[in-house]
Amino acid sequence: MQTRSSFTRLLGAMAMASVFGTASLAAQAQATPAATSRSSSAPASSYIAANDGTALYYKDWGPKNGPVVVFSHGWPLSSDSWESQMLFLAEQGYRVVAHDRRGHGRSGQPWAGNHMDQYADDLASVIEALDLKGVTLVGFSTGGGEVARYIGRHGTRRVAKAVLVGAVTPIMVKTPANPNGVPMEVFDGLRKASLDNRAQLYKDIAGGPFFGFNRPGAKVSAGLVDSFWQQGMQGGHKATFDSIRAFSESNFVDDLKKFDVPTLVIHGDDDQIVPIEMTAKETVKLVKGARLIVYSGGPHGITDTHKDRLNADLLAFLRQ
Repeated sequence: MQTRSSFTRLLGAMAMASVFGTASLAAQAQATPAATSRSSSAPASSYIAANDGTALYYKDWGPKNGPVVVFSHGWPLSSDSWESQMLFLAEQGYRVVAHDRRGHGRSGQPWAGNHMDQYADDLASVIEALDLKGVTLVGFSTGGGEVARYIGRHGTRRVAKAVLVGAVTPIMVKTPANPNGVPMEVFDGLRKASLDNRAQLYKDIAGGPFFGFNRPGAKVSAGLVDSFWQQGMQGGHKATFDSIRAFSESNFVDDLKKFDVPTLVIHGDDDQIVPIEMTAKETVKLVKGARLIVYSGGPHGITDTHKDRLNADLLAFLRQ
């Protein structure tokens, strides 16, 4: 049923080569956190204003007095992509918070500010507006870069621990200083595919390498493909286009060197989107004391394909 676009084939080749060689929302956003108070355990969501006024949609689940876990999602998704982990941890007594990145999901779609520094500042806006402390930051893919840049720009005053899952750190694109990175032509192809037909692009990514559905014998989940597509199409075209540069070209080396909290790195060794050799295995060299857990056969989308194991690993790390 699944057809593979030229970009999907390019992603597969990339992995092998790399391993081896809006007005109403703005009004709501001006409300203070007190104005959106909730019961001690009922799921809740609302909006917070970023430092440029952009409305940031967020979810705040679980007991309000529980230890706090804040999630940052991947491209081109939304906070919905964390629902399995958020539900599980909330049921374990944790307060779990996640926002839709600017231009993604239900957040506002500003023309400007779709870059990693602003992503980190938006995360800071959420954390500070809710006055969250002792936070464990968990970032997936692009969200892992967001977590790293947040620590690089805002420090760890409010942070107790960090988890990077399938993260794009320390840098994705091939440069003279990063000769084993992904060639720029791959990201140019991704941009072209986004402009040509991003609806089809998202189906190709989800139905192919993201969840490992292009591997021999893989059983394709139409539900996961549809969920990925829906989240991607809910995001703005400009924001998701700009984000390609943010996750591919941002250099997080200096950010990672500023980590001074316990850090867990989790990655699948069959990640065709963010190959482990150039990312997770390099990240743990830069973060003092970081621990790497490798999921054998794990694709990029391990938050879904390996959700039970990931939930257990997150809970164990939180309880340490």
